[in-house]
Amino acid sequence: QVQLVESGGGLVQAGGSLRLSCAASGKIFSFIAMGWYRQAPGKQRELVAAITSSGSTKYADSVKGRFTISRDNAKNTVYLHMNSLKPEDTAVYYCSAGPSIAHMTSTLGSWGQGTQVTVSS
Repeated sequence: QVQLVESGGGLVQAGGSLRLSCAASGKIFSFIAMGWYRQAPGKQRELVAAITSSGSTKYADSVKGRFTISRDNAKNTVYLHMNSLKPEDTAVYYCSAGPSIAHMTSTLGSWGQGTQVTVSS
């Protein structure tokens, strides 16, 4: 029921910044929670950051202090501001949404197509 459109991926130099955007449409309860997962070759999928409509946030330890997640509830859009990028941040980043952070990965959750982020050294 939810459609997610991602944008903002690209190639940046280590230490640089990038902002990802994800616009959601559908039933509002389906994107109470929105966030980003990433999958790098040879690595497990991990939750990068998530945010609820009330503003509660969750971050992976590896990105705390460097990444900031925010959302515009009027636009049903979530952003991931990535600063001080490192080569290990290179991955496909997937936008996700669901009625809760836990349900983003369940059958009740929705996924975008992913956007490639590549950080060169």
